[in-house]
Amino acid sequence: MNPYSLDRYQRPELEPPEGGERLLMHSCCAPCAGEVLAAVKASGIDTTVYFYNPNIHPVKEYEMRKAEDIRYCQELGIPHIDGDYDTDNWFDRIRGLENEPERGRRCTVCFDMRFERTALYAAEHGYGLISSTLGISRWKNMAQINQSGVRAASRYPDVRYWTLNWRKQGGSQRMIEIAKRESFYQQEYCGCVYSLRDTNRHRQASGRERIQKGIKFYGRDALTSDIPGRGEYPAFKGSSNS
Repeated sequence: MNPYSLDRYQRPELEPPEGGERLLMHSCCAPCAGEVLAAVKASGIDTTVYFYNPNIHPVKEYEMRKAEDIRYCQELGIPHIDGDYDTDNWFDRIRGLENEPERGRRCTVCFDMRFERTALYAAEHGYGLISSTLGISRWKNMAQINQSGVRAASRYPDVRYWTLNWRKQGGSQRMIEIAKRESFYQQEYCGCVYSLRDTNRHRQASGRERIQKGIKFYGRDALTSDIPGRGEYPAFKGSSNS
């Protein structure tokens, strides 16, 4: 019996760092946001989500992930801010790092760019605290993420980055539980064109099919009519592997 599952876990009240009365939470996707937003909501923390992810490729994938993020925020009653999809700036920032491995320097630059924009928005709109849903994923290097967040927040005297370990006490497991409950879209690569390339290369080397974007949803077999909007996206037209 797992004491950290959704139906057993008694959430403690989170205490944000001093000056964190208003939290701007960078969100990368709904599956990662599920547990994090549920936690801050349960603690009554004044939270707004900032969706800024110009790394996501292609644009249809970006729109799909964003739509899921918006839907979950609406369900929780959490404001959602749509950042720019300025892919040209993203490609400029990572030029020369195209062949870096996952968790390498390219990812650091990507995190820096996304958190710098989050911190800027926070400073301009009176948020004293920022954080990110990226840290709950076990596929990510939490130290790498936190270092980028702290570095971005340090540009502004009134902004701090919250380095809370969202994975602790079963957080990563509840993330999956919520994703299945909500039937979130289940993306199969980190997001950028290079992670898509490398994931497909690994799958092909392992004798697996290339990624089929836009067709997998957590718990789709268990979808019921009382979960409106979940898993209703059509498969992408044309090639789904580009």
